[in-house]
Amino acid sequence: MKKMCASSVVSVGTFGMAALCLTIFMSVTAAQAAGRANRILVITASNGTNGNMLLSYNTGGILVGAIPTGGKGGASGNAGGIATDDGLIAAVNFASDSVSLFSRGRKGVLELEEIVPTVSSPVSVALARDHLYVLGAKSVASYRLRHGHHGGPELDGSSDLVLGDGSAAQVGVTGEGLILTEKNNVVEVVDLRRGAVSGETVAVKLPDGSMTPFGLVTSGEDAFVTIAHSDEISVIRDGEILSIVGSGTEHAPCWLTLVGGYVYSANSPSKSISAWKVTRDSLVQAIPVAATTAGSPIDIASSDRGLVAVLDGSSHITQYVVGRKGALIQTAVSETVSGANGLAVVDE
Repeated sequence: MKKMCASSVVSVGTFGMAALCLTIFMSVTAAQAAGRANRILVITASNGTNGNMLLSYNTGGILVGAIPTGGKGGASGNAGGIATDDGLIAAVNFASDSVSLFSRGRKGVLELEEIVPTVSSPVSVALARDHLYVLGAKSVASYRLRHGHHGGPELDGSSDLVLGDGSAAQVGVTGEGLILTEKNNVVEVVDLRRGAVSGETVAVKLPDGSMTPFGLVTSGEDAFVTIAHSDEISVIRDGEILSIVGSGTEHAPCWLTLVGGYVYSANSPSKSISAWKVTRDSLVQAIPVAATTAGSPIDIASSDRGLVAVLDGSSHITQYVVGRKGALIQTAVSETVSGANGLAVVDE
């Protein structure tokens, strides 16, 4: 039996939080003294069950900011715990049944704007069409962002998940709908009407033997979805599977990100990242091992400018830039807190 994708469970005690605060102070001071320009930030969350914090790293790998989310963490086995769009950042507070919204000020400093109560314990978020989409343990919901991102998000739609058994993993936006994964063998879609969740979630038929959908990334009408324990990545459009490709030598592709014409899969038990070339209706593996990671990857994110970041289970965030033909070139490594959850790259 193949090893399952890595999960993160966090417990931060008093000593751990004190050490974290000291590290934050020293890192931020060093960054300020060096006069670094933090035009691009790589963001994760401490995920602490006693208090969640958003942690920001610059492209040199230095911790440059930490701000409480106003909620409690505790998410695990998920992706997309942090999302960003047009200067807005959303982060899940699993144990508090809330999502925190941050904006970025003129000097790159993140500021807490809103704490949004959620329908069920949130594990994954997406931002699009002036809406916040929240995948919870039992439901998916949409919140309209008023006045550009301000004025208080308003719940305007929700739907129960097909299973709702706590195995929810990730949410993404495709065309006029959402696509969702539940690790207990369900991929599902739900319609959007004027950006709001509308109607019931509908399961996508998976082939016999395809087990454990996990992570996804979307592009227009298409969704690329991992089927981790079958060593597969599928391409789904309009609620139907167009193709499924095997992951070859690298096992259990779990989490995905997209840069230009390449999809990158974080292969948890293989501790590797693969590069895939996007074709019209499928993926072709371009580089089986584009990079290796110190620990089992638990999330991956990227920016349009070609920066890829990976969070692994050994409490490291590794940054890469995309080179020729999809190659990954390592640029920075940061040590972060144990149990960190979620990852996003925020451009200026």
